[in-house]
Amino acid sequence: MNEIDQLVATLKRRLKIQGMTYRNLAAALGISEPSVKRMFASGRFTVERMVEISSLLGFTLAEIAHEAAVSESRVHTLTEAQEKELVSDVKLLLVAVCVLNQWEIGDITTTYKLTEAECIQRLVKLDRLRLIALLPGNRIRLNVARDFDWRPKGPIRMYFLGQGLKDFLKSDFSSDDEVMAFSHAMLTESAMARMQAEIRKLRQKFSELHEESLAAPLSKRRGTGMLLAMREWEIGVFTDLRRKA
Repeated sequence: MNEIDQLVATLKRRLKIQGMTYRNLAAALGISEPSVKRMFASGRFTVERMVEISSLLGFTLAEIAHEAAVSESRVHTLTEAQEKELVSDVKLLLVAVCVLNQWEIGDITTTYKLTEAECIQRLVKLDRLRLIALLPGNRIRLNVARDFDWRPKGPIRMYFLGQGLKDFLKSDFSSDDEVMAFSHAMLTESAMARMQAEIRKLRQKFSELHEESLAAPLSKRRGTGMLLAMREWEIGVFTDLRRKA
């Protein structure tokens, strides 16, 4: 696979991960869907167009090129089986989250009710699942991209919806370090595509700030959740008043 093919494959993978269809992309770019399909099928992109698409996905072209270079060795989407095994054991899921946030074994065992043996046992499982490489001295190399995404309707997403979402929303979000905002608007398809692109950029910025924060000691870092959601929606009591077609 040549460099252009790698770039195009990476753009395709990014579109899939972020749930952006060719139709969405066409609306955001202001061109027709067939034009987008021809562009990806032929691999004929101008540099300006690649920069524009990368930006819509929340990346610079340099970041897309870097990802293309290392994409063979990094996992961007887990398989159904990998996700299922992760949520089948709460301690395995906990250790996975910790190592993705680059915790050391000592940090995990000090913070949570896991022995070193239990922790290493879970690391071995993560190695078998190919999510990490467990190196000599129990050092850890991540095989998963930091911005990997959950499978739509997959085990992790359903676990979060069932186990985590209600707990996350228990707060009244009134503290200085909390925020909740809700807006409603009537948007065109093109405007929705552009708004989705802005959300993807915000998510990418969140990931960048995580990477920046890794330089600080663990005691200075706090686990922080960010929920972003957008969909066509109308409050149920309004829908109930709609006339039937």
